[in-house]
Amino acid sequence: MLNEVKQDATERMDGAIRALVSDLSAIRTGRASPALLDHVQVEYYGVPTPINQLAVITIPEPRLIAIRPFSPGDIGTIERAILKSDLGLTPSNDGKIIRLTIPQLTEDRRRELSRQVKRRVEEARVAIRNIRRDAISDLRDFEKESMITEDDLRLGYEQIQELTDDFIKRIDEIGDAKIAEIMEV
Repeated sequence: MLNEVKQDATERMDGAIRALVSDLSAIRTGRASPALLDHVQVEYYGVPTPINQLAVITIPEPRLIAIRPFSPGDIGTIERAILKSDLGLTPSNDGKIIRLTIPQLTEDRRRELSRQVKRRVEEARVAIRNIRRDAISDLRDFEKESMITEDDLRLGYEQIQELTDDFIKRIDEIGDAKIAEIMEV
């Protein structure tokens, strides 16, 4: 029983970390990255579709993203989707390729992005704590139903808390690395 609860909590906590990494990859730093466009959805025949399914995304220069749609007729819809997104980038096109120039980040913008990272890191910590709460609740239920002993319950508490501490430490490290990347000039 203890191992099952711990395994379930570990899988869910891993999912929270994957979600955080995915979230943070969409926050732009001073350099171009295809991950910036991961959350941009294009209305394609009435269906929200990721840009990477409609075009080839390349990084020809450190501060430039080039988007080459598979169908040249999709340039306008891709451009509109980028403008609607919260990226704050203005696309330019030559009829075949959309270019996004990544501007140099100002100090104020760096601080604002750092605050966004801190907020998302805190949300991930809360998610981890919620998973801990659920796991402990499961252990209590097992103890009430006499499926585990009181000693097993205490051992389970300790194991879940150690797991939680490890995952929160990993989340903090991921957040610190992203903030360092953003603040890098």
